[in-house]
Amino acid sequence: MKTAVSLEMEAPSDNAPAQASSLASGLQISEEVEQRFNLVRSVGEQCTHDDELRDLLSKKTAPVCYDGFEPSGRMHIAQGLMKIMSVNKLTSAGCRVKILIADWFAYMNNKLGGDLKKIRVVGEYFKEIFQAAGMKSENVEFLWSSEEINARGDEYWPLVMDIACRNSLAKIKRCMPIMGHSETEELSAAHILYVCMQCADTLFLEADICQLGMDQETVNLLARDYCDDTKRGSKPVILSHHLLPGLQQGQTKMSKSDPSSAIFMEDEEAEVNVKIKKAYCPPEIVEGNPCIEYVRYIILPWFSEFTVERDEKFGGIKTYKSFEDIVTDYKSKDLHPKDLKDALSKALNKILQPVRDHFKTNSRAKNLLKQVKGYKITRTDLSKEMEALSINAPNSASSSAAGLQMSEEVEKKYNIVRNIGEECIQEGELKNLLAKKPTPICYDGFEPSGRMHIAQGVMKVTNVNKLTSAGCQVKIWIADWFAQLNNKLGGDLERIKVVGEYFKEIWQAGGMNTDKVAFIWASDEINGRGGKYWPLVMDIARRNNLRRILRCGQIMGRSETEVLSAAQILYPCMQCADIFLLEADICQLGMDQRKVNMLAREYCDDIKRKNKPIILSHHMLPGLQQGQEKMSKSNPSSAIFMEDEEADVNDKIGQAYCPAKTVQGNPCLEYVKYLVLPRFNEFKVEADGGNKTFNSFEDIAADYESGALAPEDVKKALVKALNIMLQPVRDHFKTNERAKNLLQQVKAFRVTR
Repeated sequence: MKTAVSLEMEAPSDNAPAQASSLASGLQISEEVEQRFNLVRSVGEQCTHDDELRDLLSKKTAPVCYDGFEPSGRMHIAQGLMKIMSVNKLTSAGCRVKILIADWFAYMNNKLGGDLKKIRVVGEYFKEIFQAAGMKSENVEFLWSSEEINARGDEYWPLVMDIACRNSLAKIKRCMPIMGHSETEELSAAHILYVCMQCADTLFLEADICQLGMDQETVNLLARDYCDDTKRGSKPVILSHHLLPGLQQGQTKMSKSDPSSAIFMEDEEAEVNVKIKKAYCPPEIVEGNPCIEYVRYIILPWFSEFTVERDEKFGGIKTYKSFEDIVTDYKSKDLHPKDLKDALSKALNKILQPVRDHFKTNSRAKNLLKQVKGYKITRTDLSKEMEALSINAPNSASSSAAGLQMSEEVEKKYNIVRNIGEECIQEGELKNLLAKKPTPICYDGFEPSGRMHIAQGVMKVTNVNKLTSAGCQVKIWIADWFAQLNNKLGGDLERIKVVGEYFKEIWQAGGMNTDKVAFIWASDEINGRGGKYWPLVMDIARRNNLRRILRCGQIMGRSETEVLSAAQILYPCMQCADIFLLEADICQLGMDQRKVNMLAREYCDDIKRKNKPIILSHHMLPGLQQGQEKMSKSNPSSAIFMEDEEADVNDKIGQAYCPAKTVQGNPCLEYVKYLVLPRFNEFKVEADGGNKTFNSFEDIAADYESGALAPEDVKKALVKALNIMLQPVRDHFKTNERAKNLLQQVKAFRVTR
């Protein structure tokens, strides 16, 4: 995987000239292959590229063609008749057609209000229509996207994530027409996920040909770009069919949300007649004339002719075999709009009659149609954005805890747990939780991404031990897939796994009490419970607009103004879902993770979930140098690593920023406050003026500000305390062969962002 968002590749021009029929390989094309090529090629208004299609058909007797649809209301003739003709041509040319019933995509696109049960009903209704209207079922598979993805989630989701990692957000947004959106309108995070998933579908289904509408071309080109980027040998051939316009003037696409623009597959004969009668059909004008287009793209391909019945005085009966002859007569007034419409209505009704009969005589089909007609066609607006609580929100108890009488034991547990967080949202909820649940679940996690510094090591050991001592069960999420999404270690999952194992070794060597601690690999857990996890991710994504998700970029060490990959939209939705997958009562993470934890609480409000996760955000330890707000492993001068030798620690603290009489922004004093005092409950200073033991940070700060405690004395005592904490880790990595090998590998990895 690349270590940065791939440069956007220029998509082939829509107007790219068709390639010559001779193959680049010099292979001689047989007459049979040429016939198959002509048949398949006739399906598409555009093909990228003709030579690739010929080459494919010459080498593969049964190429796989991918088609699909969102089940979202009644089916109009653009979806029904066009697809039936295309599929029948493809199968007669020897192709295998996989039709993806995109239920999860309709859900993400908020079709039918995002109601999956209704979406499934519509999918079954679509299948009934295709079969009733004459789709040949041999060599055709109908596949539910949710079922296919769940069955092979361990293949599918890493592919989606890799596509998201390799494409900028801007490039993904340019694919919005595939969902009937523009890149400039208000988008949800689900729209970004949708594009990455549809791109993955092509490769996941091992499609040789993508047979979709012209409005889907951008995402199909994205799949070809991905093949170039990953050096994948065979790129899918894109065969894009024409989009039928609506019945009224200027309607470039037939839409089921506007019944006046569409003829539905089970419309009664009288309804078809009325709709065609009212349709836009200006005399002598062919361009932008929907009735002319229906004759060209439906009637002529279906019957191979178009018969107009008129009185002899108006020209009599005439049968057209070519579209050019129809155009000539229409432009010259030899074919009148009324006569065209009458003939079009008659031909359409002949095609649709078997569908009507089926839905009248087949009880299952009749019941499906009744349900579908009762559904309101919606494209639900995004949920209103809820304002996150201010980062300076007061820690007042919630009203639900007002008057709660806590036992001495619960009070003690509360004080231990609350002591971990610089901020708690909400304290009243925390008291309630500890009073009612003997073993609450605490969620913590980390991205495996290089060597571990003391902020990740010592602080986590201290916090986890406090939580378990208070009766909590701690689930530590080893976020390997998240590190990959965030492009850590170049997105190399094998290296990320090595670092995860190295982290576990450190915590255990550093004194973490693991009796009530479970280390859980994100990839394993998600793969094992994908049927629950991914619908949750999709629901979170569809309920939050892009701006809200972008504000969570801080959780990855990014700002919302940076050039982002699509993966950095997927990441917050997944991290929010983690909380619910792990059934966490408490989110115990750093202050930099606060925004995504607030997203989880907002989601609870949105879905009317009563038990919200309590957010316990711990302090962020600064780097060693002036102004370094956060310790960073990518800057070794700012960090002390858990297996640093004693001399390294001495040297780093010796050079650390520690201005005399200044407490604010002083990293050495912060390490005393957040590492030494919590671990030892005291801070021993040996100075020329005598030894002194401090039991509170307030006393340390007072002496330091007054000058009674000098920087060199603080550093000397800090070095001693840190080395005591780190010595068991050093010993472990020198004596344990597995740990030694892990450290050697981790030190060799290049830290990337």
